[in-house]
Amino acid sequence: MAKDTPPRWDRKMQQRLARGEAAALGELYDRFASLVHSQAHRMLDNESAADLVTREVFGYVWENPDAYDPKQGSMRSWVARLTHRQSVRRLRGTAPSAFAQGYEDGTGDETGGAEDTVAREELEERVRRATASARADYIVASMPAPLRAALELAYIQRRDYRQTAADLGVTEDEARRRLRLGLQLLSTADTRPLEGSSPPGYGRAL
Repeated sequence: MAKDTPPRWDRKMQQRLARGEAAALGELYDRFASLVHSQAHRMLDNESAADLVTREVFGYVWENPDAYDPKQGSMRSWVARLTHRQSVRRLRGTAPSAFAQGYEDGTGDETGGAEDTVAREELEERVRRATASARADYIVASMPAPLRAALELAYIQRRDYRQTAADLGVTEDEARRRLRLGLQLLSTADTRPLEGSSPPGYGRAL
């Protein structure tokens, strides 16, 4: 199979959506709604806003199935990118209206003073952190189940690698391997919240 050929499910889903099959949209929603909502909620920290973004993303997919380019990755990745884009728009929309409008359409006053500069910097820092957190969520959701389970035990339930090994029914060496691989994947998200929050007993044991 060519490297840029999409998985069979992705190809068939795009074709069904292009034909206007409502059942296809329902299937797509069942598969990706939790991903979209959790990513939007992580970025916006608002349940209603996450609900709205979820509706907007699936509405866009329904109306623009041909916008999916298989050469750019899987449909799951495309949906995640749409979610990120729409969430960033919503996040920037929480800035003071005049500043936000100028930022979006490029008509803002470049010499608007220190307050606008601070507001712009604070907004972009929020966007950067939200993006990194959302990317980390997506990476965790997409990684193999054994790695995801190990990370969830270590970071959510605060298990050390020995407890993680016992809970998973694997050797301590295997638990360390899974945590190491999971953290290597997460490092690509450049997610600051993970800094200084290693699981108990992690340290140099790896």
